[in-house]
Amino acid sequence: MEDPESGAPGESPEQEPEGAPAEGEQESTEVFEEETPGAEAARLPTGVAEPEDGGPESSEGPVLDFSRLGLRALTPELLGPVERRRALRRLLLPYNRLPALPPAVGGLRDLRLLDVSGNALSLLGPELLGLPHLRTLLAKNNRLHEGSLPKELGRLQRLEVLNLSGNRFTCIPGSLLQLRGLRSLSLGGNRLKSIPAEIEALISLEFLYLGGNFISSIPPELANLAHLSYLVLCDNKIQSVPPQLAQVHSLRSLSLHNNLLTYLPREILSLVQLQELSLRGNPLVVRFVRDLVYAPPSLLELAGRTIKSRNVPYTPCDLPDNLRHYLKLASKCPNPRCAGVYFDSCVRQIKFVDFCGKYRLPLMHYLCSPECSSPCSNSSTSQSESDSEDETSKAARRMQKVLLG
Repeated sequence: MEDPESGAPGESPEQEPEGAPAEGEQESTEVFEEETPGAEAARLPTGVAEPEDGGPESSEGPVLDFSRLGLRALTPELLGPVERRRALRRLLLPYNRLPALPPAVGGLRDLRLLDVSGNALSLLGPELLGLPHLRTLLAKNNRLHEGSLPKELGRLQRLEVLNLSGNRFTCIPGSLLQLRGLRSLSLGGNRLKSIPAEIEALISLEFLYLGGNFISSIPPELANLAHLSYLVLCDNKIQSVPPQLAQVHSLRSLSLHNNLLTYLPREILSLVQLQELSLRGNPLVVRFVRDLVYAPPSLLELAGRTIKSRNVPYTPCDLPDNLRHYLKLASKCPNPRCAGVYFDSCVRQIKFVDFCGKYRLPLMHYLCSPECSSPCSNSSTSQSESDSEDETSKAARRMQKVLLG
């Protein structure tokens, strides 16, 4: 994300990284290295930080700085004459004692940046809607929750950077998801338990910081954010990464440290733009997990496999619509020695990819049946496993620099 007009770091209140994302800065992830207990919540890997006071327009136009003055109110007199208020572009009110957004703020119609971080705000009222040109709103470390935002927040269509970290949100408000022009969203250090599938509505999003929450899963819809470059989900309770995430080809940095991950989907290797991947503090870095899970296929699946693998011809008149749609969902077995397919029933097996003979990364591997992964077969199975490992290692070489520095 280049030159975002933005705000101060917004992870959990305990730790605030400094600096902006920079190419060439990478974190070495030692896959079996344990993280020291008690590490700060929502810490970002080297070179990746929440955007901080950055865009080219953030330094243009008049600015009023009332930081750390112990203010409990903001009167029109403090803002100066009407001409000055009309020309004001940036208003800085962080670390005061404001209980609510001052009504006088609503008259600053040309305001571009508003910083009300570190106050005692429990509500961002209708005054906010009087700022049609607002591009950056920084309100971290307050007492805000999902009922604190105006329902018509979507009217601020020019808002690009929103930092609500260090507050009391238990869910992402629906009104926030109306901000189609939002490029940077920070909700670190809150009480979020999930990411709504509707987050895909933020079509312009490039930077998403959700570290230091209680999130247990990643919705596949996150993959629909075509411009997403920096995704921070560290210090949560995430147990798996959906393979759809590999469709975010613009992703450059992925922070997953201090979660509950035991494996990664092998599709992660297709993220060719990825420069930083943070995995420390997950179970996958401290123990091997060899998992073989297989549920016998249903009669429907067996029939579907036969039709697809033997190329049985059929016309639209031969099958009902639901069965024709089902046949389109077939996945080809990645075993090069197997011509089979699978639908809902497959073998999920952890495959370990070696890096430099010292580090091992567990990736999820899918096969159509246990025979494809059985070590007893000395012909097709052994060869297919070897071929599969060769295929994975080719893609994995692209990731060596990412994982090992």
